[in-house]
Order: sequence, then C-alpha cells, then structure tokens
Amino acid sequence: MRAYWQLTLAQLRIFARNKQVLFFTLLFPVILMLALGSFVGGGNTMSLTAGIVDKDDTGQSKDLIALFDENEGIETSEYSSVKEGKQAVENGDIQLLIEIPKGYGDSIEARDGAFSVPVYYNEKNLTTAELGLTVVNGVIDQYSKELAGYEPLVTVEKVGIEALNIRYIDFLVPGIVAMMIMSNNMNGVAGQISAWRERGILRRMQGTRLKASTFIAAQITARLFLNGTQALLVVLIANLIFDINVAGSWLALIFFIVLGTLAFMALGFIIAGMAKNPESAGPIAGFVSFPLLFLGGVFFPINNMPDFIQPIVKILPIAHLASALRETMNLGTSIMALGTETLILGAWLVGGFMIASWVFKWE
Repeated sequence: MRAYWQLTLAQLRIFARNKQVLFFTLLFPVILMLALGSFVGGGNTMSLTAGIVDKDDTGQSKDLIALFDENEGIETSEYSSVKEGKQAVENGDIQLLIEIPKGYGDSIEARDGAFSVPVYYNEKNLTTAELGLTVVNGVIDQYSKELAGYEPLVTVEKVGIEALNIRYIDFLVPGIVAMMIMSNNMNGVAGQISAWRERGILRRMQGTRLKASTFIAAQITARLFLNGTQALLVVLIANLIFDINVAGSWLALIFFIVLGTLAFMALGFIIAGMAKNPESAGPIAGFVSFPLLFLGGVFFPINNMPDFIQPIVKILPIAHLASALRETMNLGTSIMALGTETLILGAWLVGGFMIASWVFKWE
C-alpha cells in the first residue's frame, strides 16, 4: 500500500512539474470551449428533416404540405402512418414528424377555432428539435395568419419535453469533457509508458518487489484525480460564463468520468505495448484519436452523419461516453437508464485491459 501511494504522489508531481502537460490537459480544453462557445454557441447550422403524415387527405392538408415543401430550410418526406414516422424519429432518419389529423380540412373551412397539429420530436436530440419546432411554428403561424387575417386557426402542439432548452454550448461541453478524457488517457498513457520503457524506468521497476498491479493502480488513481479536476474546472467555467448546469446526478457524472478514464487508459496501454519507442507512440495515438474526435459526436450530432458510418460510430467508446455525459448533464437521465452506454464502455474497459496485458512489455 505504501508503494501504491508513493507512486501515485510521484505521478501527480510529474504532472505538476510539467508545464506543457498542465497547459494541454487543463487550459487547452477550457480555451477550446470558450472559443467554440463564444463564436458558434448561439448558432445552429444543423440541417432540418421533417416527416409528414396526412391523415386528412384534403385540399387544405395538401396546401399545408406544399408550404413545407416550398420552405428551403426543411427537407420533407411523407409517411403512411404515425407509427412509421415515430420510428423514423427514434432511428434518427428525421428530426421531426408532423401529423395532420383527420378533420383538419373541415375545421379550416368551418373556421371554428384553432386546430392543433401535433409535431413529434426526439427528446434526446433537443438541439435540432428546438430549431425545427421554431421553423415549423413559423410556417404554420404565417399560414394561419393568411387564412384568417391574423386570427390563428392552426397551432402547433409540441409532443415531448418543452421545459428544456438545449443550446449548442449545452451539447458542446459534455463533448469537450469526453475529448479531454480520451486525450489525457489514451494519448498520455501511450506516450509516458513508452518513454519510461525506453529510459529503462520500467525495467528497474520490474527488478524490485513492485507488482504490476500496484504500478497500474497508481497510474489509474493519479489520472482519475487529474481528469476529475479537469472536468470539474470545465463545468464550473461553463456554468460561470455560459450558465451551464448539471441537470442530473453528480454521482452519475463522476461514474461515467471514471468509467471513461479506465476505458481509454486501457487503449493507452495497448498503444504503449505496440509502440517500439516514444516517437512512434505519439503518431499511433494521434492516428487513432483524430478520427474519434469527428466520429464520436464530440462537436457534431452523430445522427447527422451518413448512414454508412452509423454502424461504426455506434460501437466507438467516445460516442457512448459523450452520449452518457450529455444525457446526465442536459437531461438528468439516471445511470439505470444508460445501460447501453455503461455496457459498451465496460466492454471496451475489460477487453482493452485483456489485450493490454497481452501486448504490454516492461522493456
């Protein structure tokens, strides 16, 4: 136990003495968050796709569909049933589903009050949903005014959670935290272990009574402390500047930070075992991590990516880590409801350390 604490403190001292490590692990993600949040945090460049189910099948309903077809900001497609359209929303094929109920045309002709048009959206992708609801509401409102001289005859009925207002910065901050965890552990572990092996530090450790499990446990503890401090710093700064709040449990947030740290540390040990020297460890880690930044949903929603990439994206550890952090921070989802994310990250953790134990070399 004494060796474990000494190694943990030694690793923390190494972090503290290396100003480059402190900058890139603590300040760079904060600077990146501030830059992206300030310049694009208030905007949204995501495309809007909407499905339409016409249960009324009248001239009035077709006129309404034509308005959506003419709008350049919306890409529409028709579905034969609400069930089919809802499934498309859940799968991410469309972001909204507009239902024109039976009796719509009769209500417009009779002008007997506002007629409600349900619009279904994915509660787990509120960034695009809020944008889409605004566009749809504008189209319907303008159409209603033209029909009745500014007396609304058609209104939008939002079906979903209306209390939450997710901005791009709300989407971005959990992604930044996931990116930090990946970079600190996968890239950091690979580079450091390779350097220690080349300098003979690992060989000298192996010649002592030090157990490999003690060495790895100390590495894990030190990096958990570093990641926890870093994540807390990012969230606090985001709260101070962008008014970001953690809607869910802090324990759930800490759980996924720990799970993500362990999973990416396992990948870092694999790269360290494969790399012949520190010079090759860096490029290998970069070759692996660079695509993950774009395929893992760190900066952009996964649902907006091409269909042929989706099967690959859905097994990546960073995609599920970013999703779990967003669910916890933005929607307040409990750990029990995030079983898929927990299972996949756990599989990467177990599988990663099994492979790492096979390829790891002390010298």
